[in-house]
Amino acid sequence: MQEIKKYVEENKQRFLDELFELLRFPSVSADPKYKGDVLKTADYVAQKLKDAGADKVEICETAGYPIVYGEKIVDESLPTVLIYGHYDVQPADPLELWKTPPFEPTVRDGKIYARGACDDKGQFYMHVKAFELMMKTNTLACNVKFMIEGEEEVGSANLGIFVNANKERLKADVVLISDTSMISMENPSIETGLRGLAYMEVEVVGPNRDLHSGVYGGAVANPITILCKMIASLHDENNHITIPAFYDKVIELTDAEKTALNAAPFDLKEYKEDLEIAAEWGEKGYSTLERTGTRPTLEVNGIWGGYIGEGAKTVLPSKANAKISMRLVPHQSSDEIAEIFTKHFESIAPDYVKVKVTAHHGGEPVVTPTDSIAYRAAEQAIVDSFGKKPIPTRGGGSIPIVALFESALGIKSVLFGFGLDSDALHSPNEKYDIYNYYKGIETLPLFHKYFAELSKG
Repeated sequence: MQEIKKYVEENKQRFLDELFELLRFPSVSADPKYKGDVLKTADYVAQKLKDAGADKVEICETAGYPIVYGEKIVDESLPTVLIYGHYDVQPADPLELWKTPPFEPTVRDGKIYARGACDDKGQFYMHVKAFELMMKTNTLACNVKFMIEGEEEVGSANLGIFVNANKERLKADVVLISDTSMISMENPSIETGLRGLAYMEVEVVGPNRDLHSGVYGGAVANPITILCKMIASLHDENNHITIPAFYDKVIELTDAEKTALNAAPFDLKEYKEDLEIAAEWGEKGYSTLERTGTRPTLEVNGIWGGYIGEGAKTVLPSKANAKISMRLVPHQSSDEIAEIFTKHFESIAPDYVKVKVTAHHGGEPVVTPTDSIAYRAAEQAIVDSFGKKPIPTRGGGSIPIVALFESALGIKSVLFGFGLDSDALHSPNEKYDIYNYYKGIETLPLFHKYFAELSKG
């Protein structure tokens, strides 16, 4: 630890400067106007992997944005760690809610504020700097491969094609991912599961054109009103999802599993104060930790229609739209859920509107083992770095490629995140604590050390 801490201390300003440079690229994969910036980000990542000591660094073209690959094979007899991350980010909208520009990283109270600060530039770049540290101090104990993609925020549509076409190149013993969170730096944790995702878009169409609300209002169905009623019907009075067969494959936690999950430090009062809400909301009969980690959900991510400009326009709109995501738990299939959602939404549409449902990207839920060599290595790294044993938790988010790695490469992942749930991922004023960034760089070399030692048997 002393050698690690010494290297980080000597290079901490450079580590921060490089991250800031990375954060200045507006690598928004969802918006074609940022294409040039996304490609420049890939170039920057590739160069930094070379600078850190990686061999065979390559920008691998796909049908979408490229995947940056690099490796360092120390000894074929040693175990290999495949590090995954993504250099693309969510759109920064709404821009007016940012206190400082989203692509000009700013430090306030020891925290870096920028789009991508935590998700996932700050987190994957910890691995690049930890790798540099191990190379410079001659302490790299494993073979390392990097695969940093540019389409995670839009569903990783081309990653599966790349993985299946490069199985030999990507051959490894474990996938190491830092795109998740810890409970806190005082209560370090390791996520042992993630929910899946089915992302849908719906359109409700009424008349063939926008109408004068005085002339036609009350006689022609308003698509916005109908859409709102249809969405509201997707939950009952207990906030239980009403789609038939939605819960058919959901397995309830045992009493022991519930007890273990709810033993994690959680202060409901602080939770509500942080969000400035008077009360929590969710499926009746479950705790907040159960709702966010082990239960499926259905949420409206966006809704629009009609006139939303300045002033007034008394219009009865022709159509209304919404984007809806469903988080899934083990044994639920994203394809199956997308299908039953489509059938149900179409079935509840009244005759006076037409409905179109489009399935966007999806991903499968995963649970990672806590008795594997890789998990034990991560656990011991936390003990050495934080001075206490990490708490296993379930993550509420989705990383669809974790299931892909398991099915295509036959290897499990370790979800070794250093973010916090309060880091405003996908929201204005996203942040990442500088302390967490440095702590990750200090802790990751220990994972490699223990993974190599434990793999010897």
